[in-house]
Amino acid sequence: MSDLELTGTDSVVHWTERYTHAVMDTFGPPQRVLVRGEGCYVWDADGTRYLDLLGGIAVNALGHAHPTLTAAVSAQLGTIGHISNFFASPTQIALAERLIGLTGAPEGSRVFFANSGTEANEAAFKMARRNNDSGRRTRILALEGSFHGRTMGSLALTSKAAYREPFEPLPGGVEFLPFGDTDALTAAFAEPETVAALVIEPIQGEVGVRAMPPGYLAKARELTADAGALLILDEVQSGMGRTGAWLASHRPEIGGGIAPDVVTLAKALGGGIPVGAVVAYGERAATLLGRGQHGTTFGGNPVAAAAALATIGVIERDGLLAHVDRLGGQWRTELATAHPLIADVRGAGLLIAVEFAAPVAAQVAARALAAGFIVNPCTPTTIRLAPPYLLTAEQAATFTQFLAALPHHLTEAPA
Repeated sequence: MSDLELTGTDSVVHWTERYTHAVMDTFGPPQRVLVRGEGCYVWDADGTRYLDLLGGIAVNALGHAHPTLTAAVSAQLGTIGHISNFFASPTQIALAERLIGLTGAPEGSRVFFANSGTEANEAAFKMARRNNDSGRRTRILALEGSFHGRTMGSLALTSKAAYREPFEPLPGGVEFLPFGDTDALTAAFAEPETVAALVIEPIQGEVGVRAMPPGYLAKARELTADAGALLILDEVQSGMGRTGAWLASHRPEIGGGIAPDVVTLAKALGGGIPVGAVVAYGERAATLLGRGQHGTTFGGNPVAAAAALATIGVIERDGLLAHVDRLGGQWRTELATAHPLIADVRGAGLLIAVEFAAPVAAQVAARALAAGFIVNPCTPTTIRLAPPYLLTAEQAATFTQFLAALPHHLTEAPA
């Protein structure tokens, strides 16, 4: 028997015990050990089924074991799986062209491929450092509440002290501005020739699905354009259809039609296969990184590119942008009145936060898991939902009903 074959005695407890002796403790003990998935459902090693309302943290756009994605990856792997970046593949080139088109980037735009969101943001950080025509552009602006990744450059852009402090000194020159404050943003450009870039998530996910207020991105675009600074949008979580548009910044209430200089993508881009991308808008941004100034062994490999092309194809073929937009709006309305402790429901498409009036998110998430739902308590008061785009209204309603059935006073230990 191989190490991966399951027997009747290989329970969640069995695999969790093996995990604790083999896997580095960077995430804590696993809540469950999952062994298979289909559509919006996953099963653990004990055979218990769960409705996956987190989607691998906004990754599994097409759910689990989608036949089109599986076939595309299998076919590509059976043809050629990996090549070095001394060579190109048709899938890599085709994906770059598709991303330029989907993001609305102008002629002269180019794409850099990475393997994850933090790597995409790492490349964007280096682009910001290269944007220094004045010789004084040493400042990179980011926002309070931001999360851009765990590698050193991306971590430098991430505001949470608990993430940053163990690894200081981090790359310098980053300043954090108050979230959504246009006056503070304007003041930060008092010496415009010193600003290299402004980095923004159109929707901040880590702090509870917080969208930029209307007009903020438009002001950011105006200020950066006047200053010669880059406007970098981190759409790692909010991009590739998650909000019912290819980019959250395409939604009029968030982006207002602005065009950034750089967009970073990952998560849903590959439907579960690791892939990240940097889209540089126009020739100026596209030429900031020259030959030998950045690279990656696996970025843009044929399998990851084939997965991304298949994911994009299914989203288009099955009308999933419209479905995500429609279902998300309907579900947010229903969630808002599901329980007396729910103080707010916000988000766009299928990136949703359920905010409670008390710090009960961890309790709700634990009860949800016991009842067969996977959700994320991203703050003490907030549950984050980022399910597959294939989620049906009937499936969504089962979680709404679960919330409605919770005790009105969630002060006792979770079941």
